Amino acid sequence: MPNSKDLIIISASCGKNLELSKKFQEKSNELKFNSEILDLTTFDVPLFNPRIHKKENIPVEIIEIKEKLFATEKWIICAPEYNGSIPPILSNLIAWLSVSGDDFRNLFNGQPIAIATFSGGVGLELLTSLRIQLVHLGSQVLGRQLLSSFSKPVDIKTIEDILQRLSQMKKLKV
Repeated sequence: MPNSKDLIIISASCGKNLELSKKFQEKSNELKFNSEILDLTTFDVPLFNPRIHKKENIPVEIIEIKEKLFATEKWIICAPEYNGSIPPILSNLIAWLSVSGDDFRNLFNGQPIAIATFSGGVGLELLTSLRIQLVHLGSQVLGRQLLSSFSKPVDIKTIEDILQRLSQMKKLKV
Protein backbone atom coordinates (compact mmCIF):
# COMPACT_ATOMS: atom_id res chain seq x y z
CA MET A 1 0.00 0.00 0.00
CA PRO A 2 0.97 3.68 -0.04
CA ASN A 3 3.81 5.34 1.86
CA SER A 4 5.79 8.62 2.10
CA LYS A 5 3.68 11.58 0.95
CA ASP A 6 1.11 9.58 -0.96
CA LEU A 7 -1.95 11.74 -1.18
CA ILE A 8 -2.97 15.36 -1.07
CA ILE A 9 -6.66 16.20 -0.84
CA ILE A 10 -7.30 19.64 -2.28
CA SER A 11 -10.39 21.33 -0.89
CA ALA A 12 -11.77 24.24 -2.89
CA SER A 13 -14.25 25.34 -0.22
CA CYS A 14 -14.47 25.69 3.54
CA GLY A 15 -17.92 24.11 3.71
CA LYS A 16 -19.28 20.79 2.50
CA ASN A 17 -16.27 20.05 0.27
CA LEU A 18 -13.91 20.50 3.21
CA GLU A 19 -16.11 18.01 5.09
CA LEU A 20 -15.86 15.70 2.07
CA SER A 21 -12.08 16.13 2.06
CA LYS A 22 -11.98 15.10 5.73
CA LYS A 23 -13.98 11.96 4.90
CA PHE A 24 -11.45 11.10 2.20
CA GLN A 25 -8.63 11.69 4.67
CA GLU A 26 -10.23 9.53 7.39
CA LYS A 27 -10.68 6.64 4.96
CA SER A 28 -7.19 7.15 3.49
CA ASN A 29 -5.71 6.92 6.99
CA GLU A 30 -7.52 3.60 7.50
CA LEU A 31 -5.95 2.39 4.25
CA LYS A 32 -2.48 3.50 5.42
CA PHE A 33 -2.10 6.44 3.05
CA ASN A 34 0.09 9.27 4.29
CA SER A 35 -2.30 12.09 3.40
CA GLU A 36 -2.99 15.72 4.09
CA ILE A 37 -5.67 18.23 3.23
CA LEU A 38 -4.75 21.36 1.33
CA ASP A 39 -7.55 23.82 2.13
CA LEU A 40 -7.31 26.51 -0.53
CA THR A 41 -9.48 28.86 1.53
CA THR A 42 -6.67 29.27 4.08
CA PHE A 43 -4.32 30.92 1.58
CA ASP A 44 -4.27 34.63 0.83
CA VAL A 45 -3.50 34.50 -2.88
CA PRO A 46 -4.48 37.45 -5.08
CA LEU A 47 -6.59 37.01 -8.16
CA PHE A 48 -4.20 36.28 -11.02
CA ASN A 49 -4.04 39.16 -13.49
CA PRO A 50 -1.60 38.78 -16.41
CA ARG A 51 -1.29 42.55 -16.73
CA ILE A 52 -0.01 42.82 -13.16
CA HIS A 53 1.55 39.45 -12.34
CA LYS A 54 4.64 38.15 -14.02
CA LYS A 55 6.95 35.18 -13.38
CA GLU A 56 9.12 37.39 -11.19
CA ASN A 57 6.46 38.02 -8.54
CA ILE A 58 4.86 34.67 -7.75
CA PRO A 59 3.27 34.65 -4.26
CA VAL A 60 5.16 32.57 -1.69
CA GLU A 61 1.98 30.57 -1.06
CA ILE A 62 1.90 29.44 -4.70
CA ILE A 63 5.54 28.36 -4.58
CA GLU A 64 4.85 26.37 -1.39
CA ILE A 65 1.73 24.75 -2.85
CA LYS A 66 3.58 23.86 -6.05
CA GLU A 67 6.44 22.23 -4.10
CA LYS A 68 3.91 20.26 -2.05
CA LEU A 69 2.07 19.10 -5.18
CA PHE A 70 5.32 18.05 -6.90
CA ALA A 71 6.24 16.00 -3.80
CA THR A 72 2.90 14.15 -3.65
CA GLU A 73 2.16 10.99 -5.61
CA LYS A 74 -1.61 11.28 -5.97
CA TRP A 75 -4.20 14.03 -5.65
CA ILE A 76 -7.89 14.23 -4.94
CA ILE A 77 -9.72 17.46 -5.71
CA CYS A 78 -12.94 18.17 -3.78
CA ALA A 79 -14.70 21.21 -5.17
CA PRO A 80 -18.19 22.67 -5.34
CA GLU A 81 -19.86 23.60 -8.58
CA TYR A 82 -19.88 27.37 -9.19
CA ASN A 83 -22.25 28.65 -11.87
CA GLY A 84 -22.06 25.33 -13.68
CA SER A 85 -18.27 25.09 -13.64
CA ILE A 86 -15.04 25.18 -11.61
CA PRO A 87 -14.97 27.39 -8.49
CA PRO A 88 -12.93 30.60 -8.81
CA ILE A 89 -10.50 29.65 -6.02
CA LEU A 90 -9.46 26.50 -7.91
CA SER A 91 -9.28 28.24 -11.30
CA ASN A 92 -7.12 30.92 -9.70
CA LEU A 93 -4.75 28.31 -8.25
CA ILE A 94 -4.36 26.62 -11.63
CA ALA A 95 -3.76 29.99 -13.31
CA TRP A 96 -1.05 30.87 -10.77
CA LEU A 97 0.57 27.44 -11.09
CA SER A 98 0.64 27.85 -14.86
CA VAL A 99 2.89 30.92 -14.62
CA SER A 100 4.96 29.82 -11.64
CA GLY A 101 7.85 28.39 -13.64
CA ASP A 102 8.94 26.51 -16.70
CA ASP A 103 8.01 23.15 -15.11
CA PHE A 104 4.24 23.79 -14.96
CA ARG A 105 3.41 21.09 -17.48
CA ASN A 106 5.48 18.55 -15.50
CA LEU A 107 3.33 19.26 -12.45
CA PHE A 108 0.17 18.00 -14.16
CA ASN A 109 1.57 15.76 -16.89
CA GLY A 110 0.84 12.12 -16.01
CA GLN A 111 -0.40 13.06 -12.51
CA PRO A 112 -2.99 10.64 -11.03
CA ILE A 113 -5.98 12.70 -9.84
CA ALA A 114 -9.42 11.79 -8.54
CA ILE A 115 -12.24 14.33 -8.53
CA ALA A 116 -15.19 14.70 -6.17
CA THR A 117 -17.89 17.19 -5.31
CA PHE A 118 -20.54 18.04 -2.81
CA SER A 119 -22.70 20.54 -4.64
CA GLY A 120 -25.88 22.39 -3.83
CA GLY A 121 -26.97 21.68 -7.39
CA VAL A 122 -26.31 18.69 -9.59
CA GLY A 123 -22.49 18.95 -9.61
CA LEU A 124 -22.07 17.14 -12.91
CA GLU A 125 -21.03 20.30 -14.78
CA LEU A 126 -18.17 20.83 -12.32
CA LEU A 127 -16.94 17.26 -12.67
CA THR A 128 -17.14 17.45 -16.45
CA SER A 129 -15.40 20.86 -16.64
CA LEU A 130 -12.70 19.83 -14.17
CA ARG A 131 -12.07 16.54 -15.98
CA ILE A 132 -11.73 18.37 -19.32
CA GLN A 133 -9.26 20.88 -17.87
CA LEU A 134 -7.14 18.30 -16.03
CA VAL A 135 -6.97 15.99 -19.05
CA HIS A 136 -6.00 18.98 -21.20
CA LEU A 137 -3.11 19.59 -18.78
CA GLY A 138 -2.01 15.96 -19.23
CA SER A 139 -3.27 14.47 -15.98
CA GLN A 140 -4.55 10.92 -15.53
CA VAL A 141 -8.01 11.55 -14.14
CA LEU A 142 -9.52 8.51 -12.45
CA GLY A 143 -12.61 7.27 -14.29
CA ARG A 144 -14.59 6.87 -11.08
CA GLN A 145 -15.69 10.15 -9.50
CA LEU A 146 -17.80 11.11 -6.50
CA LEU A 147 -20.87 13.27 -6.95
CA SER A 148 -22.80 14.10 -3.80
CA SER A 149 -25.36 16.69 -2.76
CA PHE A 150 -28.03 17.33 -0.16
CA SER A 151 -30.27 14.83 -1.96
CA LYS A 152 -27.44 12.35 -2.64
CA PRO A 153 -25.36 11.78 0.53
CA VAL A 154 -21.69 10.85 0.41
CA ASP A 155 -21.19 7.09 0.04
CA ILE A 156 -18.19 5.92 2.07
CA LYS A 157 -17.92 2.81 -0.13
CA THR A 158 -17.40 5.10 -3.14
CA ILE A 159 -14.66 6.95 -1.25
CA GLU A 160 -12.96 3.66 -0.42
CA ASP A 161 -13.25 2.45 -4.03
CA ILE A 162 -11.78 5.72 -5.36
CA LEU A 163 -8.88 5.45 -2.93
CA GLN A 164 -8.25 1.80 -3.85
CA ARG A 165 -8.25 2.61 -7.56
CA LEU A 166 -6.06 5.68 -7.06
CA SER A 167 -3.58 3.61 -5.04
CA GLN A 168 -3.01 1.42 -8.11
CA MET A 169 -2.08 4.36 -10.33
CA LYS A 170 1.44 5.63 -10.85
CA LYS A 171 2.54 8.98 -12.19
CA LEU A 172 3.44 8.55 -15.84
CA LYS A 173 6.97 9.42 -16.84
CA VAL A 174 6.65 11.66 -19.88
